[in-house]
Amino acid sequence: MKRRLLCVLAVALATVACSTTAPGTDSSSGAGGSQKVVLQLQWFTQGQFAGYFAARDQGFYREQGLDVEIKEGGVDIVPQTVLAQGQADYAIAWVPKALASREQGAGITDVAQVFQRSGTYQVSFANKGISKAADLAGKKVGNWGFGNEFELFAGMTSAGLKPASDVTLVQQQFDMQALLSGEIDAAQAMSYNEYAQVLEAPNPATGKLYQPSDFTIIDWNAQGTAMLQDAIWANTERLSDPAYQETTTKFIAASLKGWAYCRDNPESCRDIVVKAGSTLGSSHQLWQVNEVNKLIWPAPAGAGVIDDAAWTRTVQIARTAVNADGQTVLTKEPDAQARDNTYVQRALELLKTQNVDVVGSGYQPKQVTLTEGGK
Repeated sequence: MKRRLLCVLAVALATVACSTTAPGTDSSSGAGGSQKVVLQLQWFTQGQFAGYFAARDQGFYREQGLDVEIKEGGVDIVPQTVLAQGQADYAIAWVPKALASREQGAGITDVAQVFQRSGTYQVSFANKGISKAADLAGKKVGNWGFGNEFELFAGMTSAGLKPASDVTLVQQQFDMQALLSGEIDAAQAMSYNEYAQVLEAPNPATGKLYQPSDFTIIDWNAQGTAMLQDAIWANTERLSDPAYQETTTKFIAASLKGWAYCRDNPESCRDIVVKAGSTLGSSHQLWQVNEVNKLIWPAPAGAGVIDDAAWTRTVQIARTAVNADGQTVLTKEPDAQARDNTYVQRALELLKTQNVDVVGSGYQPKQVTLTEGGK
């Protein structure tokens, strides 16, 4: 995911307004008399959001009496701000950045933690000898900034490195060209997007596509500095309304059913995303769906449940990890209303009555063959 301004801390936080009126109010009607609901994504249409597109395409939202409009993100859209300002009913956003918005006054609550694991990598050519955070010492290290860098900085700090002096930090564009051209030694990447880009590029030495063996990755899940990412956020004040509570449960249930469908039918979800207007290629989209499934499944406590340990780790890193400017994501502990498992638990019970597998204990990812340029 290219998240430049979607993850911006400074730009979006100061002007957040908390509104209790969203476009799909609980009395509004959509197609066929169903309730209109607006979902704001944090980036453009792609496999990262396949479950929501699948829920719409397969009629899962309609089963719950919902008519869901899915709004794309973009470079000038911050989803949690759109939600807080009453321009959407729900939004998809990373936890640290959404909590930073909440700290600045945005009335938003994490009601379903869809991604249980982080998808952030630091990628290097294998001949650089970089396989863990400590190996970054003395290297040119790319990162996107704008709040996306804190897993990297926490990883370096835990390895005994001072990010401001022990590495050369490089502002990285939202592609992998700087790595492929040798301008930097390690590049920030999402497992489901930018990492695939290097595997879709021809190796000039062989004329064939690069292979995973040509690279090493630092996975922040393995390093212990992973932070929670894509979650469904709701309007905190509106959650006091029983009608909105019911809508929230229905929306989560249908969305998770969409993700379960993508777990079991990744090729179908690839096609759904492509049909929905993705500008990325078919093989790249299948890679995305497959890799995103790994971040969701298996879900031992049930898909979407906010894990206490992962939440605590995310908050701790957000409060303590310092970037090159000496800033942390958060300055204080989030209040109790920042998260709520009530609605996802209700949604899971609802799905169980439909015999939907909400755990995915037997999940096995597919082997995806990428093509040049992800076509």
